[in-house]
Amino acid sequence: MIRAVIFDVGECLVDETTEYGTWADWLSVPRHTFHAMFGAVIAQGRDYRETFQEFRPGFDLYAERQLRTEAGLPETFGEDDLYSDVRDALATLRADGLWLGIAGNQTTRAGRILRELFTPDVDLIGTSDDWGASKPDRAFFDRVAEVVPAEPGGMLYVGDRVDNDIAPARAAGMHTALIRRGPWATIQWRSEQAQKLPTFRVESLLELSPQIKSFNERER
Repeated sequence: MIRAVIFDVGECLVDETTEYGTWADWLSVPRHTFHAMFGAVIAQGRDYRETFQEFRPGFDLYAERQLRTEAGLPETFGEDDLYSDVRDALATLRADGLWLGIAGNQTTRAGRILRELFTPDVDLIGTSDDWGASKPDRAFFDRVAEVVPAEPGGMLYVGDRVDNDIAPARAAGMHTALIRRGPWATIQWRSEQAQKLPTFRVESLLELSPQIKSFNERER
């Protein structure tokens, strides 16, 4: 039975449209050009960070984040950047008696923002910077398994990427839900892995509660 639900952050809970737009501005690249290259890089199966290299070879994302902060333009997100179904979905899942967590590849700064936004709504918030391990490495999902009060087979990891979320979480023994939004899920949705690997495929986080209930009833 599924007893715990753990959410990825970017393009699962948070719409990153604004943030990637500000990166385009930082690079002095038209936003539509940056977004087109971003999609091309993903479609080619490359690391999204290679997008920056296409416009500025040798680009150091960590160093540029610091420069943005020093310039008064830090990476950020807030309530307005959350997908519209997030709050209701979390409330419903909590009312269902499920343990809830948030765990994704995020910076320490992003972790602080997540805690400001979600501490009353979930039981745990963890980031790759907190843990010193990032997806898709097995160490990240092993860390999730350590801090969630359920066996891996009782966990559902929800994400938008087959490569970073669904495949490694399943390899760690967890159930998974692939949500169709953001560039990765849109590009990967019809792939063989996207159709075969997830326990659930959803268009909205609001679909999770009834699907989990049906799944758990079958498992009784």
